Amino acid sequence: MAGRLEGKVAFITGASSGIGAACALRFAEEGARLAGMDIEKSSGESDWDEAVKLASGAVFETGDVRDEARIQEIVAAVKDQLGRIDVLVNSAGVAGGGMIHMLDAEEWDRVVDINLKGTFLASKHTVQVMMEQGSGSIVNIASVEGIEGFMGGSSYNASKGGVVVLTKNMAIDYARTGIRANVICPGFIETPMFRSVLVDGPGKVLSDQIREAHQLGRFGKPVEIANAALFLASDEASFVTGVTLPVDGGYTAGHRFGI
Repeated sequence: MAGRLEGKVAFITGASSGIGAACALRFAEEGARLAGMDIEKSSGESDWDEAVKLASGAVFETGDVRDEARIQEIVAAVKDQLGRIDVLVNSAGVAGGGMIHMLDAEEWDRVVDINLKGTFLASKHTVQVMMEQGSGSIVNIASVEGIEGFMGGSSYNASKGGVVVLTKNMAIDYARTGIRANVICPGFIETPMFRSVLVDGPGKVLSDQIREAHQLGRFGKPVEIANAALFLASDEASFVTGVTLPVDGGYTAGHRFGI
């Protein structure tokens, strides 16, 4: 039986680790050809490496999602080598934040430029390929922190909230060209970025409390976000656009007070 992405080309930013690499592996398992980009290639074996073994074709390019000229080059290279782009997953992102009176403008710019401007730039150049084809699916990765506040979140929350509303705009702007755009808002997922903040970083004192805020009582796994991205990327979601989908173990469902 053919896979759900058989014959399709998926371009994934932030592809070498975490959610981006998990998406690459799930998409390859469902027959996709892959194009990935990241600031650098992950050292050691990763889900991306496993995905490449399964994919019928794969391209990997290094680059910074803030660099429009480089994004344009990569999109052109993907089209040239793989012929088309059917799916874009904007997964590149960084953590950051702090109360705004303590936050340097340069740090604000770093987080917002990577998380929000990077999503804009990758979408801007990929959507032009999709418009020529008359079809495409864009899956943006935001966060539960893009739909509700988190103490000290500031730049991160603002960037992810921007991704949520940008996705709605893209869904409206490109629907009649055959392009769908949806956004996933993960809860706290066990990725290298997660570990740098909540295991080895300053957030480790809050780890138990944050885990318990998920109604399922655990953190998520990258493959659980990849499974949702697979659905949104596939033709099974052909009537789904403009959706903000929390995949968060019940984090945004409400609060548990022990009543």
